[in-house]
Parts: sequence; structure tokens; C-alpha cells
Amino acid sequence: MLLKTYKTTFLQELSSLYDEKEIESFFYIILESFHHKKRIDLALNPEMEMDALQLLRWESVLAELKKEKPIQYILGETEFYGLPFLVNENTLIPRPETEELVEWILESTKYEIQNTKLKILDIGTGSGCIAVALAKNLSTASVSAIDVSEKALNTAKKNAEINAVAVNFMFKNILETHDLNEQFDFIVSNPPYVRNLEKAEIKPNVLAYEPHLALFVEDNDALLFYRKIAQLAKKNLTENGRLYFEINQYLGKETVLLLEELGFKEIVLKKDIYGNDRMISCEI
Repeated sequence: MLLKTYKTTFLQELSSLYDEKEIESFFYIILESFHHKKRIDLALNPEMEMDALQLLRWESVLAELKKEKPIQYILGETEFYGLPFLVNENTLIPRPETEELVEWILESTKYEIQNTKLKILDIGTGSGCIAVALAKNLSTASVSAIDVSEKALNTAKKNAEINAVAVNFMFKNILETHDLNEQFDFIVSNPPYVRNLEKAEIKPNVLAYEPHLALFVEDNDALLFYRKIAQLAKKNLTENGRLYFEINQYLGKETVLLLEELGFKEIVLKKDIYGNDRMISCEI
């Protein structure tokens, strides 16, 4: 069957669940994953065909998309900061906003890395996307990462291997940790921050498939992880060490106030590309 012919069927089958732009995005993600071809390749070669076995694979993915399962989980892979990552039901799917956080950290460190071997800790690493991306782009840095899920850590370790970087992964419940017993120049975290009251805003495919452990916090203590991590940072950051958070867009001011009350300085609240309060940096 011609791929361009199947594309028409693919769009029609999913039209009641997704908008056309998103369906096209799915189609080209699968095209690259299954055939190692890009949109331009199909445009230049409209007679490109797939055999019966390939058609079965496409049909299998189509069936999963009809259940609103995220394409990244169906294929078991995604891209983050230009790097390949394995993802599954034990890890969140990395978001573009988190890429912005990584970019901010790299911009902040470009002068320090010339003379210093930085020690960096990623708390709540999940797929390892932040830790691995930082290790890949800061070749002289020593990067460690913590998570409460052993299954997530297993995936993160594979992602470090795939991207040929060394990251020290640790199984630890940060809420039960009183001291990290080590000093770091930078601590970064994208902890759970979605309140239960915000579930109505979350897409069904996220609610149904992504790990709630990594997403949600109780409404009555939405900054639980930020408070705990900031308290640890006070003990375990080096002099002039820096703390970075991805945050709940609705709690920017509250998070700044928390950090001020804990005695942090040089607090910067930064918006993402969508204009939402999304990340914070501060120093001890």
C-alpha cells in the first residue's frame, strides 16, 4: 500500500478524537520511527510503499491511538533536547517546558564550566531526561539523580546508556530524606505539582496513562516537594550554589514567597514560551 494512501485512512480514523494537526504529527512521528523517513522524504517520493507486515504495525499503533494512549508510550520512545529517550508507564513524557529549564541551566553554567567541575543533582528524575541532557551537554560535570520509583530509575539508567553519559542514579524518597550527605553546585527538580483541583484541565490521555505519583499533589499542601527540596538545598548546596525548579504555573508567587521565607536570594521567576510562570532559580 502507498503510504500517502494510508495517510488518508489514518487521518479519517482518528478525526473524531484529535485535531488534524495533531493527527499529522502522529503520522510523521510513526513514519520516522518505522521507516526512518521524514515528511520531506514522503513529499519527494509520493510512491513510497509499505508491505503487509509494516501495515500491521501501523494498524496496531492506530488501535492504541484510538484508546487515546500517548504516541510516546505506544512507540516506547521520544526525543528530549535533541536526544533519544525511552519512556513507559513508569515515567512522565518529557515536555517542551522542561527543555526550556535545561536550556536555562546550561546558559547559567556556561561561564562556570570553564574552570570548575560542577556537581549537579536532579531530584525526581523520572526518565532521566534532565540529568542525561545536562550530562551530555556538560561533559566535565558530575551528575547525580534521585527518584522514588525503582522502575523509573531502571528506565533512566537505560537512557543514560543510550546517550553514552555517566549519571549516578539513587533510589531515595526525598520526603523521608534529612540530609543528602553531599554538596552540590546545582540542584534541579521537576517535582509533582499538579493539584487535584486541576485534574479537570488535564487531558484524558495524561490522566489515563501517565504516572500519577509523578504528577499530583494534595490541594492542601501543593508546595510540599518544593519546601522539602529547598530545605535540603539549604544544607547541601555549595556556597553560592543554585536551585532550579519547574513549577505549577498558578503558584509562581507562592513558590517565590516560600523561597524568600527560607532565606534564598537572587530569586528569578521565569515564564515559558507560552507565557506561563514555569520555572524558578535562586541561590543560598
